Amino acid sequence: NTIIKMTKKVNWVLTLIMSIIFGQLGVDRFIMGHVGLGILKLVTLGGCGIWWLIDLVLIATKHEFEGIQWVD
Repeated sequence: NTIIKMTKKVNWVLTLIMSIIFGQLGVDRFIMGHVGLGILKLVTLGGCGIWWLIDLVLIATKHEFEGIQWVD
């Protein structure tokens, strides 16, 4: 069997801005299609700010998240 991995094209600038403003609510993860992680960030308020800061750095440096292709 062949497994096909789909990649989602995500606007990097929009995701970065949303992460800065609403990152503690998980909006950046929802944009990337990571709904489960988005809900966890929402419930924990961005892991009390720590998870939000880590995601902010990862997004700002265009980290290669699995299944995500950054577009400008």
